[in-house]
Amino acid sequence: MKKDFDNSHFDLAVVIINYKTPALTIDCLNSLCSEIQGLNACVVLIDNHSGDGSIDKIEQAVHSLSINDSLLVYRSKTNGGFSAGNNIGIKAVHADYYLLLNSDTLMRKNALRTLLETALNNPKIGLLAPRLEWPDGTPQESCFRFHSPLSELIAAAKSGPVTKLFRLKVVPQPVSDTPNTYDWVSFASVLINAKVLKSAGLMDEGYFMYFEDVEFCYRAKQAGWLIQYEPSAHVVHLRGGSSPLKAQAKLRKRLPRYFYESRTRYFYQVYGRLGLLFANILWLTGWLISSARSVLSKAYTKDISEKQWQDLWINFFNPQKPYIHPDNYGKKA
Repeated sequence: MKKDFDNSHFDLAVVIINYKTPALTIDCLNSLCSEIQGLNACVVLIDNHSGDGSIDKIEQAVHSLSINDSLLVYRSKTNGGFSAGNNIGIKAVHADYYLLLNSDTLMRKNALRTLLETALNNPKIGLLAPRLEWPDGTPQESCFRFHSPLSELIAAAKSGPVTKLFRLKVVPQPVSDTPNTYDWVSFASVLINAKVLKSAGLMDEGYFMYFEDVEFCYRAKQAGWLIQYEPSAHVVHLRGGSSPLKAQAKLRKRLPRYFYESRTRYFYQVYGRLGLLFANILWLTGWLISSARSVLSKAYTKDISEKQWQDLWINFFNPQKPYIHPDNYGKKA
């Protein structure tokens, strides 16, 4: 740990995880320099045991920047995943609000102040998300309904009639130009009221990566907090810089085991064992629909990853089983 902020209290703490993304993290920190000026704020940077010297490169690069005086660096001895890394940052300092920020993001002008002002003006907001966009300003989907057994049918079937029939269960929501509340929002950039952490708890470290944001939002909503979207705050999200999963999914390659471990854990925690079973059965039903369509029409392409029909049963009989760390894939127990 670089500095000792134990006796300090901040209005805002920005939490960033680095895992082998030094160039992206440096750009992200650069974009924060002007944003935190004049604020009672700090930045907590957690290196999730990159082991590639990237944290040294980052510290050297930001040494002469204004943000350096407000930067706390924590070198984790393990890579416990997204939840564990963010929990380290949250527990490192005392703050009224925590902004979780991916290393593959860039803050647009006044985004931080807009989020803080919006949250302060509405104390019922537990989580507040900005508009995520590409560098050219094109917006990204970042607000969602909860994943449900029926949404698994929709995702696997990739069929207009099925989607229309169960439209109220579609997970991704259209990009809006007006503030609104949602079930959950992308944790690529999200402002969290510290009171949420007291009433709903920290992020679940039983998730290595994926679905932990959905589950956290579920607990926050259960505790009575609003989850809101503020489109006037803009944050660039380069996507895929901090995780290769989206690229693998696009190419329909086999997804990492941790994705299915997280999926199983989420459906079990939110819907119970029967809900998890229905989620798998309905996904398989959608898979059969899309398979039939791909046979009937050469123009139709299934949106299914390799061996997904098999992998979705991972941990089915023990949904809360600890995940297998990616570093241990292929190793015998």
